Amino acid sequence: MKNRRKFFKSVGLATATALVSGLHPKGSSAESKIKWKMVTSWPKNFPGLGAGAETLAAYINKLSGGSLVVKVYGANELVPPLGVFDFVSSGGAEMGHSGAYYWKGKTEAAQFFSSVPFGMTAQEMNSWLYYGDGIKLWEEVYSDFNLVPRPAGNTGVQMGGWFNKEINSTADLKGLKMRIPGLGGEVLAKAGGTPFTLAGAEIFTSLQTGVIDATEWVGPYNDRAFGLHKAAKYYYYPGWHEPGPSLECIINKDAYDQLSDQHKAIIDLACKAANIDMISDYMSKNYQALEYFKKENVQIKQFPKEVLIKLNKISDEILLELSQKNKLSKKVYDSYVNFLNRVRPWTLISEDGYLSSVK
Repeated sequence: MKNRRKFFKSVGLATATALVSGLHPKGSSAESKIKWKMVTSWPKNFPGLGAGAETLAAYINKLSGGSLVVKVYGANELVPPLGVFDFVSSGGAEMGHSGAYYWKGKTEAAQFFSSVPFGMTAQEMNSWLYYGDGIKLWEEVYSDFNLVPRPAGNTGVQMGGWFNKEINSTADLKGLKMRIPGLGGEVLAKAGGTPFTLAGAEIFTSLQTGVIDATEWVGPYNDRAFGLHKAAKYYYYPGWHEPGPSLECIINKDAYDQLSDQHKAIIDLACKAANIDMISDYMSKNYQALEYFKKENVQIKQFPKEVLIKLNKISDEILLELSQKNKLSKKVYDSYVNFLNRVRPWTLISEDGYLSSVK
């Protein structure tokens, strides 16, 4: 048995080595190196999100044997956090790392490729992207902007956010000033609140000074890094607005088209690896940060069912309205909703069924 384990381990290592070696483009000399810039919407090396961009670049660098070198620039080093899309589109940088819901002002359909309120979980989202029509539709949506998109991370279900007043009913949402981007912000607006789109670095000060009453960010891991527990009293769950948010790698199409097939394959493989790495990292770090918050006596509260039912109803209405804005939005909406309706029964039987039976 012991020799058998050694055999399989050696075969696995040999296979992995062969795979990586096979992807190394020939002639990886210093003279033939391709050097790319990646701009991001995250502070440099920020836990989870910023680290995810660095991980993606490291995978590309290593898998290519150094023939394709990507250097990462954090938010504001070359471009503001919300300037990533335009900068990569115009060729200012070859790659970007961000979230698609930031670009709803460019194209409404982009939001489906990040997270939809009361929508897919991370596993469901990855299934739609990789084995449904997701990536194909995403490429179609971004084609007008000279961009090639790839999934490159996921945080898993997020928290509902930090609040300086309790949410006991839907009435408490009226007049609420909250940092919440994308479709979640539209849902809040229709519920009577005022959504704000703020870059991560602006959140703490805005919450502390009362510019906003509440904010969502990511989850315990990132929220602790920003010290949000020092600026708000209540920490709510679940993250109804972002149940499985996908992070994106966007690539300038002109630069992408100049790559060899091997380099394109390396980018695809690296993005997939970074996608898995990020959600694994969040799972391992979120529970530790949650334990810390409990020790700090943070008031962790669940949204009332009445509030979630109301927000869900509004979300359905907004998504339907979005689907009617243009043919492409409807095409993406139909694909997303049809996939969700078919995959969710299995999620309920498998994941939810298991968890509810072992509480």
